[in-house]
Formats: sequence, C-alpha cells, structure tokens
Amino acid sequence: MRPRVVLTGATGFIGSAVLRALAARQSPVDPGEGERLVVRVVGRRRPEGTGPDDEWVPADLARPRTLRGVCEDADVLLHMAAVISPDESACAAVNVDGTAALMREAARAGVRRVVHLSTAAVYGPGPHRGIGVDEVAPAPVSPASRTRLAGEGFALAAGATVLRPGLVLGRGDRWVVPLLAQCLRAVPARWEGGRGRVSVVAVHDLARLVVRLGLAPGAGGGRAVHHASHPRPVRVGDLLCALARRDVLPSVTADLPWTECLEALRAARIPVSERQFALVATDHWYRSDEVWQVAGCAVEPSPLAWVDDAAPWYRSVVGG
Repeated sequence: MRPRVVLTGATGFIGSAVLRALAARQSPVDPGEGERLVVRVVGRRRPEGTGPDDEWVPADLARPRTLRGVCEDADVLLHMAAVISPDESACAAVNVDGTAALMREAARAGVRRVVHLSTAAVYGPGPHRGIGVDEVAPAPVSPASRTRLAGEGFALAAGATVLRPGLVLGRGDRWVVPLLAQCLRAVPARWEGGRGRVSVVAVHDLARLVVRLGLAPGAGGGRAVHHASHPRPVRVGDLLCALARRDVLPSVTADLPWTECLEALRAARIPVSERQFALVATDHWYRSDEVWQVAGCAVEPSPLAWVDDAAPWYRSVVGG
C-alpha cells in the first residue's frame, strides 16, 4: 500500500509549499528518490496542486467535530495550519482546540509520524542570540504565539516533531518583507547599522524539511522540539541590501541608533508596533543546525539564496 499523508494548511503560505514538496517527491528527477504517495488534504477548500490520486476531506479546524476520521488509515500527519490574528478566541479555536482534536484523531488512528508547525515567536520579546530550544523559557505576547505554544503541548503528547522556524521567506510571503518595507518607509536608515541578526528560512527549504521528517526512514521523526531556520543567521543589513539590489526595497546608507529608530517609528504613526519592528531589526536568532542533521536534509549554503527567485513576487507585493 502507498503511504497516506494527511496535510493541513495546504492553502496557506507554508502548507502550499509542503504540498508542492510532496508532489516533487512523487515525481523526482531521480526515480529512486521518490515514492508514490496518497496525499489527503484536510481543509475548508481543495487547494490547487492536488493530484488526481490525492484526497480532499472538507473539514474545519475551528469545528473539531468535522475532523472525525480524517486520519483514518494514515501513516503521516503534517499539521501546517494555524490562525494568525489579534483575535484570541479565533486563534484558540484553531491553534488550541482544533490542534487538540486533530491530535486525538491521529492517536486514535495510529498515525506513526506527526510533524507540527509552530513558531519561534513563542519566545516573546528578544533580544535572542543563538539560543537552543531549552535555553530560554517561552514567553509569548501575542494571541497567535500564545495559542500556538499551547497547541505544541497537544502535538507533543501525540508524539509529534514540533518545528519552530524564525522568519519564513519566499514566494507567497505577505508578512516579513512587506513589514520590512513598512519599517523602511517610516525609518529610512540602517537600523543600528544593520548589525542585528535574525533567523530566516526559505519556504521551500522548510517544506522539504517537513516532508523529510515525515517520510524519510531514519529521519528522526518523533517527540521533540526543534528550531527550523537556516543554520546561519542573517545580518539585517545584509538582508536589506540583498532585497534593495533586486529593486524590492529602497537602498539606504544612513545609520541610525535604536533609540532614534523608535522615535522615528512613533512619529510615523504606521500600524507597526515596536515589538514587530524589533523582531525584524534586532537580534532574534536561534540555533537551528541540529534539525537538518537529524533529518539528513540538505539546505542551501546561503541563507539568502531564495532572494533571486522571490524578488518578482515581492516587487508585486510591496511595489518596490
């Protein structure tokens, strides 16, 4: 029998990349590197990219009763769905209650591997400099990060591998680079000289990692929490320069101390909080080399290798 993979969040930014990675595994360049799968997509609508042999189960994580039986006969669950909203009840309905119900279904069906997507935002305000998973206690401050941390507990109880990526970048990103663009318009300078370092990961690399952990024999799937960014952090100044060279963001040369950056942000009165600004401008990086080794999964040598491919997308989104 072909392995059956249950995927949630397949219409979202990261989940759709995981769906593409599953399709690539079914049609590899080297036939010895793939396997025929049945992908069972669970969600409110069938996403583009599902194959003729794939399954779609209409269900809503915010309505746990609709999840009954979604993991039946499944071998792997890849749980990529989440709600990112300022509404705590909306986040809790999916990220906590929906996750709990889904994990109960996985346990009831005897699913052998579960990969659950969380976020490094569970650590709360930084600065964070090269921390490991157990070196800083989570202190989430937003409804999304609080509920996603709570959801991790249900996933771990079901034996899941939990992934906490930092900033996820690439085609489809509507948050990170648009936020950088807003911040640059308000504070047109290299924030603190661009010295801050952040953990980033290309969405296609993260998707390959998820699939590898779910499907590859001996890939280390099992109850654990891992940071899931590129092993090398990126200096904010280098990130801004790389995007400016491709006409995504304006080029800046002036340096501005952090206190003056915050003053300029407040004066601009844009809908960006100081916490959001700090997240992309100051040290927020997390040791992430272990998960790639555990999974036996290669990653691009440069943490900025995604920029060329994603630049046209970002230009269309930010109007750079």
